Amino acid sequence: MTKTFYITTPIYYPSGKLHIGSAYTTIACDVLARYKRMMNYDVFYLTGLDEHGQKIQQKAEEAGITPQEYVDGMAVGVKDLWQLLDISYDKFIRTTDDYHEKVVAQVFERLLEQGDIYLGEYSGWYSVSDEEFFTESQLAEVYRDEQGNVIGGVAPSGHEVELVSEESYFFKLSNYADRLTAFFKEHPEFIQPDGRMNEMLKNFIEPGLEDLAVSRTTFTWGVKVPSDPKHVVYVWIDALINYITALGYGQDEHGNFDLFWQNDENHEIIHMIGKDILRFHSIYWPIILMALDLPLPTRLVAHGWFVMKDGKMSKSKGNVIYPEMLVERFGLDPLRYYLMRSLPVGSDGTFTPEDYVARINYELANDLGNLLNRTVAMINKYFGGQVPAYVENVTDFDADLAKVVAENIEEFHKQMNAVDFPRALDAVWNIISRTNKYIDETAPWVLAKEDGDKEQLAAVMAHLAASLRVVAHLIQPFMMTTSNAIMEQLGLPVVFDLENLELSGFPENVTVVSKGTPIFPRLDMDEEIVYIQSQMNSGKPQEKEWNPEEVELKSEKDQIKFDDFDKVEIRVAEVKEVEKVEGSDKLLRFRLDAGDGEDRQILSGIAKFYPNEQELVGKKLQVVANLKPRKMMKKYVSQGMILSAEHDGKLTVLTVDPSVPNGSVIG
Repeated sequence: MTKTFYITTPIYYPSGKLHIGSAYTTIACDVLARYKRMMNYDVFYLTGLDEHGQKIQQKAEEAGITPQEYVDGMAVGVKDLWQLLDISYDKFIRTTDDYHEKVVAQVFERLLEQGDIYLGEYSGWYSVSDEEFFTESQLAEVYRDEQGNVIGGVAPSGHEVELVSEESYFFKLSNYADRLTAFFKEHPEFIQPDGRMNEMLKNFIEPGLEDLAVSRTTFTWGVKVPSDPKHVVYVWIDALINYITALGYGQDEHGNFDLFWQNDENHEIIHMIGKDILRFHSIYWPIILMALDLPLPTRLVAHGWFVMKDGKMSKSKGNVIYPEMLVERFGLDPLRYYLMRSLPVGSDGTFTPEDYVARINYELANDLGNLLNRTVAMINKYFGGQVPAYVENVTDFDADLAKVVAENIEEFHKQMNAVDFPRALDAVWNIISRTNKYIDETAPWVLAKEDGDKEQLAAVMAHLAASLRVVAHLIQPFMMTTSNAIMEQLGLPVVFDLENLELSGFPENVTVVSKGTPIFPRLDMDEEIVYIQSQMNSGKPQEKEWNPEEVELKSEKDQIKFDDFDKVEIRVAEVKEVEKVEGSDKLLRFRLDAGDGEDRQILSGIAKFYPNEQELVGKKLQVVANLKPRKMMKKYVSQGMILSAEHDGKLTVLTVDPSVPNGSVIG
């Protein structure tokens, strides 16, 4: 029976240029897909974009284009990047695809009909940037007013939240909590790496699953609920269902779904995701599938992040790494190798320019490249380019080399199935290291002398070529160009079969190339490190060393002494009421609490900058409190001045933190 393997990336949110974090996930899935194809599995590899939501709608509005135009442009850029990275995906899904939207609507109505979804009212703290609701306890920082009431805050991501109250449809997650818990206990391998399942149980399931809001009414860019079109299906149902709509679920053409969406010893389904979206994939997604009476995935692989020495990647820090730059400068294979070798399973990895260049020079150029160069050169020198027939146990070192190769082939398969790429590549480098040591042990330059042993020399050359053939097979999913180049330089066809790989499988009557080409020329370490650093900083303004005494101060008025400034009393004043002044198109009349015991009145000529003046009610402004009151328009007294800032024809009143008491003196 044909074995199947279904591998998916998360569908990426196209709100900006993708950096090496997204490249990592996509390459990791590509490595697995290529590996399974070489193991003769029927493979389907899915990637794509999550294109709905409030943030997309806002970004499109800012750009002055439609949301569809915005996501169309982003999709082109992402597909170009995947082409650059040689990603062998079978399908690229977009949640704006017609077939997907139709099935999302159908699924929503089915869940509504069977009672898994109900209509209610949602009130909570919402982050537009994260497209996620948070409880007060989940916020990283909370803003409070004078009475201690929560008035805002910051999500764990660092984005500000706003209070949203709206009618919403809810999914009854709690109905499935016991079933999900039982599934977790029956399938301890479901979430990798180890420990993350317990995290989900302790933090989210055991405290009690809250019903999940699955629709929104505050934006329109999404799939409308057919039976209630003012509602848009919220992101997590829309996004998660992509894994089955891409295969044909709910459609006339559903052959791929029938073939690949199975979970048994002959069928495997793996979702690879970043650790930040594990909760949605390990709780919401299994419950949705349970409600639809569908099999659950085999495994969720939640990997860590690439961080920099100074923390997470940030444009402002000048530490963002984009894959395009690394590929253009160093080629694709070093990038794929570095990413797969450098991110430990279950934790974050640190990217440094020094480490990147060092791995190319020492592991790729020295260890692997030099082994190939030496082998091809010696076979040409000693045997006219003809690879001698493979014979076992001729030298004292043949058996140990064969043993190490066999053990590490087995270890490689074990770690690939565990989705532990660093350890899989460690197994390959064990073979490379042992083969380099084999050259030193057998000393072919001694065996080649007139009084040397030609039989042993032939065996050494055969073993070197055979070992390199094994390495070329094992690295094929990771470094396709390098793997092909090794096979070509050895005089072998570029054909691979990992299922039956063994050292003794080198064919007879093979001639290597007459002159080998270095597959990884050595780099100038210092030069390349400086280059990467310059690219990281290219988007960051270069700052000269700050010397306050050399700063040329700019002022539109004559300098004053502190005593002059001290004569001005600036106070915090809360806007109680505001209205346009009849007979004036410039003036607004403010009623303010400035700590006087009774409210004061100020007239300000800012009406054209605040056409909706009521938005100022409740704000705390800065006012000059000791200006001599003056009569305006013959009937109004103005008791101070509201401070504002003007730039490029725009004016903004100066506000203070809501927690500062009214009447507080500023200065």
